[in-house]
Amino acid sequence: MKELLTYIAQNLVSNPDAVSVTEHNGADETVLELHVAPEDMGKVIGRQGRIAKEIRTLMRSVAQHKGTRVSVEIME
Repeated sequence: MKELLTYIAQNLVSNPDAVSVTEHNGADETVLELHVAPEDMGKVIGRQGRIAKEIRTLMRSVAQHKGTRVSVEIME
């Protein structure tokens, strides 16, 4: 899951070396924290949050297929 989110984010931003994903396992779900360069925040979030919403939807779909739960947080 972490690798998929990293791959998606690196292909969206101008500075792929600044992309990092931190994984926190909770009792019932995994939280993935996405860190990007400040100048790339707009590219990851998109207009009115559309790209961020689609990233979250895709990650939830993959997690559901694997029988787990995941949430994505975009950190500054």
